[in-house]
Amino acid sequence: MSALNPYRPGIFISFEGIDGAGKSTQLHAVVNLLQAAGRKVVLTREPGGTEIGEKIRDLLLHESMRPPTEALLMFAARQEHVLQVIEPALLNGVDVVCDRFTAATLAYQGGGKGIPTERLDAIARWVHPGLCPDCIILIDVPPEVAAQRLAQVRQRDRFEQESVDFFARVRAHYLQQAEAAPKKWLVVDGTQAPDVVQSIITNHLSNVLLEFDSK
Repeated sequence: MSALNPYRPGIFISFEGIDGAGKSTQLHAVVNLLQAAGRKVVLTREPGGTEIGEKIRDLLLHESMRPPTEALLMFAARQEHVLQVIEPALLNGVDVVCDRFTAATLAYQGGGKGIPTERLDAIARWVHPGLCPDCIILIDVPPEVAAQRLAQVRQRDRFEQESVDFFARVRAHYLQQAEAAPKKWLVVDGTQAPDVVQSIITNHLSNVLLEFDSK
């Protein structure tokens, strides 16, 4: 059992960051690190991760809707994801590396679109009571840098088309979350070279694994 979470043997890692931060580049490096350590790993994403979740993802990325509807759909997809993928994996000793989790909803729909955090927290407690990532990795970049990267994307989804001001609010909320729980979060400067970012993350996770397996 884990020193970080005594109730299950798998470790739960989520990657966070505004669109254009470059987190997707680092996901496979973390999976490789865990597999090299002899661990079984599931790589998944939010919204999505299940058949229903992927259908909801398509709606969220391409259909216009009000922020409360958006938040509720995020949690609807997350409910299926938790029940079908994340919890079964963790309980069977399989690590989960997830591209976004509830921290993203707090940052995007809370910080970015103004839904009260306490309302989102209440839904989160209902959807996944007691479940949260053991380690959250935030790839942090200024929104202006992210915008330059997104400008090179041919077909941007609804979120990728948001304004720099929107992403500034999202980023600020991410950083607030990280500041409130520094032992759980790793904030990495995403403007550095990808190999430097990867080195920082892998060194951090090596220490997390030592703690995870120590007791």
